[in-house]
Amino acid sequence: MHKIAMLGTGLIGRFYTMSLLKYRGKDEIRVVCSADEADARNFAGEFGIPRWTTVIEDAVQDPEIDTVIIGLPNFLHKRAALAAAKAGKAVLCTKPLGTNAAEALEMLRAVEEAGVFHGYLEDLVYTPKTLKALQSAHKGALGKVLWARSRETHAGPHSDWFWNKKLSGGGAIVDMGCHCIEIGRSFIGKTHRPLEVTCWADTQVHPIDTEDHAVGLVRYDSGAIGQFEVSWTFRGGMDLRDEISGTEGTIWLNHWLRTGFEMFSNVGQGGYVAEKAEGDTGWLYPVGDEIGSLGYVEMFLDMFNAMDSGRAPMETFYDGYIVNAIIDACYKAAETKKWEPVEIVDWRSSGQVDEEKAAMKDFDMAYYLIKEERMPNGNLKFILKHKVTGEISQMIQQE
Repeated sequence: MHKIAMLGTGLIGRFYTMSLLKYRGKDEIRVVCSADEADARNFAGEFGIPRWTTVIEDAVQDPEIDTVIIGLPNFLHKRAALAAAKAGKAVLCTKPLGTNAAEALEMLRAVEEAGVFHGYLEDLVYTPKTLKALQSAHKGALGKVLWARSRETHAGPHSDWFWNKKLSGGGAIVDMGCHCIEIGRSFIGKTHRPLEVTCWADTQVHPIDTEDHAVGLVRYDSGAIGQFEVSWTFRGGMDLRDEISGTEGTIWLNHWLRTGFEMFSNVGQGGYVAEKAEGDTGWLYPVGDEIGSLGYVEMFLDMFNAMDSGRAPMETFYDGYIVNAIIDACYKAAETKKWEPVEIVDWRSSGQVDEEKAAMKDFDMAYYLIKEERMPNGNLKFILKHKVTGEISQMIQQE
């Protein structure tokens, strides 16, 4: 059983607390921290947490605490993580790890030098659908992964600090692109190094100093492309979708909209429908189990089971650092309108570095197979490439 300090009482702190109390069960949140005294006191009362404080260091240094969970605004992640490392406590940090790669690297080095357990709380790689899809992809069901596209869009975040670049580190890219980038890395393979990115970002709707909409491409040394689409301008709720394409197959995932629970109400239900839902009348798309659907349950099971067994979790601070490095390159590319390199100070994979070429599939001794297709009349058509001359031709097999 672990004794936990929960840092943060906002939406993410609430989801984390609900996940731990309802599903993990055997761990206890013994102290909660919020900058707002009333929020801290009320949160503690609501969830039966015995102590509360407004000072991060007081919560972290509490002698009863062995694990610190950071659910704070982005600009406070580094302060909290360094305090946890100094105190010798295990530390789990919400996404993004830092406001930039330099912060993330400092956090990574601090926990590693202190020898404390560290986990990166990237919930969307832990959704039940994603975990099953990853299992299939890693078993080879898709062949070589060529393209991983991830989309998260809604009408904007729920707290004021998200909209302040000085506090958040950016806009929609750092807020949601971090999810999409790590989903792409997970399917493409973390042994593959991200090489360069190109990115479009703009402020289309809101009177803020950072982007509310962005699209980016991340090129990996395998030749695969990770694509992210993020927006704070999308109306109609939260849209979470992933599409993964390989040489032998494709996966489509829809995590939030059109997932089998649809309801129409002319009068409304007078309250909360689902995260980022924009109303409670008309056609509605409630979610039966929000924290389960968003991956929080499996995420914390992995984190604490890893801690108990002495292994690393699926997502560590190192993953958070790599994501931050990619995000930094995206912001640079959005300014220069060019492909920009991903600068990684500490690359640790011993996997393939040079870009892999397209695999050639033999048709026979003389030809490679480009494509096989069944035609409307039942015949099979083969598009072929001669192994010596390189000539492209086709052959029909009549039925």
